[in-house]
Amino acid sequence: MDKNDALDAFAALSQSTRLDVFRLLIKAGAEGMSAGDIGQALDVRQNTMSNNLSILTRAGLIKGARSGRSITYHADMDGMRGLLAFLMEDCCGGRAELCQPVIEEIACAC
Repeated sequence: MDKNDALDAFAALSQSTRLDVFRLLIKAGAEGMSAGDIGQALDVRQNTMSNNLSILTRAGLIKGARSGRSITYHADMDGMRGLLAFLMEDCCGGRAELCQPVIEEIACAC
């Protein structure tokens, strides 16, 4: 992940509802959730939720999988790992490989 991608991710997460959506989808795990279920869980209107899901998708933080007429959304664990790696790439005196197990543990714990 480069700096601009990280800035897009942070911009997406800097809004309360989008942060709540991302955290909810992390909790949902591999099962994911439909947009309607996400909106209902967070008490957010459909058009507002659609916009927030689009922003999170463009930022590489969530993915949607179409099944017929519905879309199930999931947290994009690769996107989250990329953001964590970006944040930690200069840790440990510039030896990012020392932090890699921490990044993997955090991302896999979900």
